[in-house]
Amino acid sequence: MKVLKRTVSVLIVLLLAFCFVIPASALSFDCDVEQFSDTILMVNLDTGTEVFAKEADTRRYPAALTKIMTYIIAVEHYEDLGTMIPVKESCIKTVYDLGMTCSGVDNYVGKSLSVTDLLYAMMLPAGQDATVVLCDAIGEGDYHKVVPMMNDKAAEIGCTDTHFANPFGNHAEDHYTTARDLYKITKYAMGLPLFSKICGTTTYYVNEDDEPFITSNWLIDSARGGEYNYVYATGIKNATSKEAGRCLVATAVCDGYSYMCICLHAPYSETAEENEQYCMIEAANMFRWAFLGLAFQTPVTKDTPICEQKVDHAWDTKSILLTPESDLNVILPYDYSDGDVKIVPDNTDSVSAPIKKGDVVTTAKVLYRGEEFTSINLVSGSDVGVSPILFFTDTVGGILRSPWFLIAVGLVVVLFIVYVSVSSSYAKKRRKHSKKNR
Repeated sequence: MKVLKRTVSVLIVLLLAFCFVIPASALSFDCDVEQFSDTILMVNLDTGTEVFAKEADTRRYPAALTKIMTYIIAVEHYEDLGTMIPVKESCIKTVYDLGMTCSGVDNYVGKSLSVTDLLYAMMLPAGQDATVVLCDAIGEGDYHKVVPMMNDKAAEIGCTDTHFANPFGNHAEDHYTTARDLYKITKYAMGLPLFSKICGTTTYYVNEDDEPFITSNWLIDSARGGEYNYVYATGIKNATSKEAGRCLVATAVCDGYSYMCICLHAPYSETAEENEQYCMIEAANMFRWAFLGLAFQTPVTKDTPICEQKVDHAWDTKSILLTPESDLNVILPYDYSDGDVKIVPDNTDSVSAPIKKGDVVTTAKVLYRGEEFTSINLVSGSDVGVSPILFFTDTVGGILRSPWFLIAVGLVVVLFIVYVSVSSSYAKKRRKHSKKNR
């Protein structure tokens, strides 16, 4: 019952979030930030509007960003995050056998850690020991059982180009995702218990132990991040591997605006003495660009005339004026001009009276410099009454002009001709028969 209540709560949160979000689009505003990653996706979290996209649908190896999905599976599996899980020697052996590293959970072999402890240990540092312990427990001794759960969840969330081969992020040809899918996964995870808190934490101590788990995301770590630290960053996770390069999912909040920046496949070399955290540099600059250059704008209000629509069967008018159903509040560059935004109705066919003021007549695409980035409803600006005479004559005229009516008339004519022909033939036969009888 508790699991059901938690699932229902998550669904309600997600439904409420999507109710107030303008659908994301492929719009990219002009951005002069130096780019290092092969894939970049920048989304305004307040509206769900993409403000920059570069190869956002290209498959990439996610490396340890995979753990965002692993987190989802773990939290939805355990109704009590205080559940204690034993740290088995066999789990630590699996870590080393797979060529992975430990981050401190190996110090607790023979003891137990809570699910919460393991989630912190999994999401903050780069080690894989917490992931193995969690997945081994979920799979009842077989961490492989978590993988189908991950793929099923990805499909449920709406991912269209994602496949997981393991819960850690180890390289495999069939282990991939895209920036847009990763956005869906992360946005879903942000609605789950503790996710945002954990991914925004820099240091976590288990009980009163001396050695903490420390984040590898220097964007949020003012104590260790140095030049990479960005004061407005709030999370979430970075990852690195030879095949995936530098990867990062980052969030930041400033002056009431919130953004997520996903950077995938930035340069990385295992042999280089120094490797810049290119994704962190890039994300911080992308956030600065967004916070300084973009803002909520109202290019059209509910009183802005958009177009005229022809009306049939009306008493005293042949058209009505359409306006937006509500003010259009969207993220746009500070320096946008009125000519940058155009409203294009989806349907210009005439509509039939009666129509009340405020009735939705059609929808319209909103374009920024020719690129669609959202849509709006267009409503009637006035009441329009119906003329019974015009309605009757137009209806009758429509019926008379209808192809089906013409076909029906044709069939009647054909049947009549057949009937006359058959009747005539029958009459002739009867006359011949009468003559013979005489």
